Amino acid sequence: MTQSTGLDLNLLLALDVLLEEESVRGAARRLHLSEPAMSRTLGRIRKALGDPVLVRAGRRMVPTPHALAVRAEVSAVVERARALFAPGRDTDLRTVTRTFTLLGHDATAATLGAALLARAAREAPGIRLRFLSESHVDGPFLRQGTADLEIGVIDSAAPEVRVESVREDRMLGVVRAGHPLLRGELTPERFARTAGHLSVSRRGRQHGPIDDALGQLGLEREVVGSVGSYPASLFVLRETDLIGLISRWSRPLADALGLVVFDIPLPLPAMTVGLAWHPRHDADPAHAWLRRCVRELLGEEAAGSARM
Repeated sequence: MTQSTGLDLNLLLALDVLLEEESVRGAARRLHLSEPAMSRTLGRIRKALGDPVLVRAGRRMVPTPHALAVRAEVSAVVERARALFAPGRDTDLRTVTRTFTLLGHDATAATLGAALLARAAREAPGIRLRFLSESHVDGPFLRQGTADLEIGVIDSAAPEVRVESVREDRMLGVVRAGHPLLRGELTPERFARTAGHLSVSRRGRQHGPIDDALGQLGLEREVVGSVGSYPASLFVLRETDLIGLISRWSRPLADALGLVVFDIPLPLPAMTVGLAWHPRHDADPAHAWLRRCVRELLGEEAAGSARM
């Protein structure tokens, strides 16, 4: 046991797991300890840091502001220690026990979740995946360690964050089966004026590239509402005459609900779908595996969409 500074460095590993699990019971299970032993460890961490670290909020525990501030640094130190004590050896992913947090819009989990979880079960059964939806506000989630990997259209990132483009995507229109818009030639005028529109925006915006393209033609659509995620919008569209949008990547969600997808009769810019992560994960074999899995699954989705 190393105590050169009076602190048991093994507490860093326990702190890392506690902040991942946000649960004494979950951390005890991960570290193969009893709950009382894990509670005592948390007590030692609190004393060492001079901070409660985790506090009760209803039936769950949440990290304190100080714990959130140091979470990324603690995770980075633990990862570097793992790499230090396993030099030059390939990591056996079947022995890795980790929880990775993936950040993206709701369609990310809906589209990739099943395949990614199945692959983890086959190749790295000790890895668990936690999908977080994008917030209505931007934040340094990768830098802070709130998320390990961001998936989607990366429109903002800290300067040091790694960003990798994987595929191009484009927006499609979507309506219920039998919608009046589907009868006759689909022109920009009919697209704009046949019915009201439903926008999708995590920030509640009701104006975007569609409106810019229509404006170039002297047209304007009526946006009657907005929702925060594409999956939620599809259930609204299924029960109304509203016109909605969905990315080509997310088209299987619309198909599963019996909705009709169509090409928008406007020149719209392509969207770049990619990955983003903090450079502290660059040399982490488990994180590299995760990036490879997501990259390959996105490629498969792109190939499938191209055939539709």
